[in-house]
Amino acid sequence: MVRAVNQESDLPLFTAASRKFLTISELNELVKGTLESRLDALWVQGEISNFRVPPSGHCYFTLKDDKSQISAVMFRRQGTRLRFTPENGMAVLCFGRVSLYSVRGDLQFYVDDMEPQGQGALYLAFEQLKIKLAAEGLFAPERKRALPFLPRSIGIVTSDRGAALHDLLRIIGDRFRDRRIVIRPVMVQGEGAAREIAEGITDLNRLGEIDVMIVGRGGGSLEDLWAFNEEIVARAIYASQVPIISAVGHEIDFTIADFVADHRAPTPTAAAEMVLPRKADLLEQVSVLDDQLLRSIELKLETSREAYRGLAKRLADPRRKLRENQQRLDELSVDLLRRFQERLRQFRDRLAKDTGRLSALSPLAVLDRGYSITHKLPDEQIVKDAASLNIGDRLRITFAAGKSLCRVEGKE
Repeated sequence: MVRAVNQESDLPLFTAASRKFLTISELNELVKGTLESRLDALWVQGEISNFRVPPSGHCYFTLKDDKSQISAVMFRRQGTRLRFTPENGMAVLCFGRVSLYSVRGDLQFYVDDMEPQGQGALYLAFEQLKIKLAAEGLFAPERKRALPFLPRSIGIVTSDRGAALHDLLRIIGDRFRDRRIVIRPVMVQGEGAAREIAEGITDLNRLGEIDVMIVGRGGGSLEDLWAFNEEIVARAIYASQVPIISAVGHEIDFTIADFVADHRAPTPTAAAEMVLPRKADLLEQVSVLDDQLLRSIELKLETSREAYRGLAKRLADPRRKLRENQQRLDELSVDLLRRFQERLRQFRDRLAKDTGRLSALSPLAVLDRGYSITHKLPDEQIVKDAASLNIGDRLRITFAAGKSLCRVEGKE
C-alpha cells in the first residue's frame, strides 16, 4: 500500500483536519516515481509472447512465466544493439526498469538489454541469419564459381596491420612475385567493421581489374570475428562479380562469410595457397609432362618403324609384279577377244535365223510367187474386194519387180 505524503511538510495528504485530493495524473506520476526509485535496475527472466514491431521500430511484447505476466517495451535505440531477433516463445533475460505508463496507468517493464536464455546472443544471431540466408539461396552450391588458374591480379580485403596480410603477401610472393596485388585495408572487428568490409568488397569489384579476391582476417573469439557474420558482409560477397575466398580465423572457425563465399580457406595462409600454385610445382609438372610426351613420341616412332619393316618384307620386287600384271593383262585380252568373237558369232547366227523367219512372213516373198498388191488411188487403200472398185478408178499395182498404173474398165 502506497502512503502519500506532502513533500513540503512531510505530513500525510489525508488528515482529519484537511482533506487534499489527487488527480489521476498526479496519482500515476506518484506511483511512477515510487516504482522508478525502487525498481530502476533489474534482470528479469521470462518468455516472450505477443511480440510486435510497429513502423516506429519500438518492440512491444509480453514477458511471462507460468503464473504471471507483464507488458514490456524495448525502444528502437536499444533494439538496434541486439545481435539476434526476438521471437515468440523465446526464453530471455531482460535488463531494465519497472515504471508506469501514466497516460493509461499501465505497469510496464522498460527493457534496455536482452539476452537469450540458455545460449549466447551471438550464437543465436548466427543461427538465425544462417537460416535466413540459406532460405534465400545465398549458400546454394550451384552458384559457387571456380577460381581462375594463375590470376594476374589478386584483391585482398583485410586489416593492413594484421598478421594475416603479412602471411598472404609472403606466400604469394614466394610463389609468383610478378602477380599484381591490390590491398583494400579495412577494420576487421569493432563497431563499423562490417560496413567497411562490405565497402571494400564493393570497391574492388568497381575497380574492374581483379581476377580473384581474398576476404578475411586472423583468428580470434566469436566476438572478434563477428563482423564476418553480419548480413551486410554476406550480401556484399553474394553480389560480387569476382570469385571470393573467405579466409577468416582458424580452421575450426566458421562464419556466415564462409558459407556465402565461392570457396572457404581454413586460414589466410591456406587462402594464398589456394589462389596460386607454387611455380616450382608447376615447373616440375611441366618437366614430367615433357618427359611423358617424349616417351610417347619415341614409342610411336618405334611402332611405326616396326610396321614399316613388316610392310617392307611383304613388299615384292615391283618390276616382277609389273611383269606378272602384264602377262595377266595379255591373258585377259586374249580371253576377252575370244569371248567377243564367240558372242559375235552367236549374234550372227541368231540374226540369220530371225531374218529367215521374217523373210518367210514378208509380203515380198508372196510377190515373188506371182502375186501382186493393188492400191486404190489417191488414198492408197489396199484393194481386197473388186466390189469396192468403180469404173474409171485409178489403181497402182505392185509386182515382185516394178509397179504399174491402171484404170478400171470393168469388174467381175
